[in-house]
Amino acid sequence: QTMAAAVAKSGLFGAKTPDQALTIMMLAQAEGRHPMSAAKDYDIINGKPSKKAEAMLRDFLAAGGRVEWHKYADDGAEATFSHDSGGSVRVSWDKARMTQAKISNAEMYSKYPRAMYRSRCISEGVRTVYPGATGGLYVPDEVRAMKDMGKAEVVPPEDATQADDRLEIALEQIEAIHVALSQNDVELTALLAKAE
Repeated sequence: QTMAAAVAKSGLFGAKTPDQALTIMMLAQAEGRHPMSAAKDYDIINGKPSKKAEAMLRDFLAAGGRVEWHKYADDGAEATFSHDSGGSVRVSWDKARMTQAKISNAEMYSKYPRAMYRSRCISEGVRTVYPGATGGLYVPDEVRAMKDMGKAEVVPPEDATQADDRLEIALEQIEAIHVALSQNDVELTALLAKAE
């Protein structure tokens, strides 16, 4: 709770309230990381948690995934993502595909096109062949685009059961902490210890 309050006050990773900070800190903890690692792995975008592309790629590679980059340039990115349990897929993103998808974050794509196309490739490729590495989340730019699409509902892939299970456990732990906080429960420390 103290860490969450400090993080919210600092504005790290877009958390504006202690509850938002606590939520993504618990997501990090559910994935076996220290709660403060949330600052480097997660962002709150439009009030929703998202996982950075670098964190997705790191978890994908750590789980035995492989990536072969075919193109990484200002006019697009393309890579093949492979994992023993999910097969292989070749993914590419460029301006034409962004236009077709009606993604309107034009400022970021004009400033950092290579990085933005790379993030989209990582998110789609990892989600396709090994969705467990996404944590059931989307990259920040995808979350921004969801708002632009008029609150379209996005359903995680069905084969992401491991990620969904971890997220459900984290959300149950967060709910227990919220209840304890609202009741000024002295067992809050025990709940936090159990969550670790």
